[in-house]
Amino acid sequence: MSQAFAHEEVVIRRGRRSGLPLIVAIHSRTLGPAVGGCRLRRYDTWQDGLADALRLSEAMTYKAAVAGLDFGGGKSVIALEKGTELTAERRQLALEDLGELIASFDGSYRTGPDIGTGPQDMVVLKRFSPYAYCTPEEHGGTGNSGVPTATGVLAALRAGARHVFGDASCAGRTVVISGFGSVGGGVAAGLAAEGAHVVVSDVDHSRKDAALERGYGWVEPEEALSVPADILVPAAVGGVLNGETVPRLTAPLVVGPANNQLSDESVADALAERGIVWVPDYVASAGGIVYVLSRESEHYDHEAAHKRVLGIGDTVSQVLDVARSTGVTPLRAARQMAERRLASGGGGDATAS
Repeated sequence: MSQAFAHEEVVIRRGRRSGLPLIVAIHSRTLGPAVGGCRLRRYDTWQDGLADALRLSEAMTYKAAVAGLDFGGGKSVIALEKGTELTAERRQLALEDLGELIASFDGSYRTGPDIGTGPQDMVVLKRFSPYAYCTPEEHGGTGNSGVPTATGVLAALRAGARHVFGDASCAGRTVVISGFGSVGGGVAAGLAAEGAHVVVSDVDHSRKDAALERGYGWVEPEEALSVPADILVPAAVGGVLNGETVPRLTAPLVVGPANNQLSDESVADALAERGIVWVPDYVASAGGIVYVLSRESEHYDHEAAHKRVLGIGDTVSQVLDVARSTGVTPLRAARQMAERRLASGGGGDATAS
């Protein structure tokens, strides 16, 4: 992101029950309470977990701003340092520690599932704070946000296809999806239903059989970015677009839900120089947060929230049109939209200039 440190508040604490490092990074509350998922994963050091939280919380600020939400950006991380043993009991204690920490923010930071956590974990957090989203429906939440995230990616993808190919339909186009998890799987199903030739990849080889059973092609992860394709969908890890991989890309359109796809912002220029249209990840991946906050915080019904998710397509069209007409990268166009809204405190529109 643009600055090494521009956050409003960062809290680092060792959990009194679990002894594990807990991090909550709040980048901005300009537009409203900070929102961002709870990540539980292994890092070489807890400082790497801190770097992750700082980077992801800033991205959440821009995601919410571009999506027109009255929320800011945050992130929480339970950092498992190398060699740390995580028993089921210690995991439960770590969630209780985090729930206690989140409660201390009194609603100014709100969370949901992320890598390493899920709807059932939000039930634990909700014992301490009402601001844990995506609990299972029987607990009053919206459950897994993978479906609306995939819906938003498909809307973004069709808008990108219209911009690049002149036709929003992906029928007959080859789409490579790198990452065949819940969101990648949802995107694959949607594309296949409209007649796209879907090729998937995942580091988890146990998913290969499921992909082949659905009629998808399969490619090994190290080849996913370089096989001939019309569209590439990064749906797994971050940093996949970098100085080494960009020269290997064949797809003229890249749009997907993986967070922090660029190793650094200069990669946006490298993509543009190659004539590759990249839809900023925080624009394309906003479907989950748009749907969940619409339902659980703003009390929209399903149809209204779903319609709001589909509006991501209009946002992507606006970003790409501005980028083309002004000669800036889509990343810069999206950033302008976000910064305009942040500067207005949410009172104005997010039109880029």
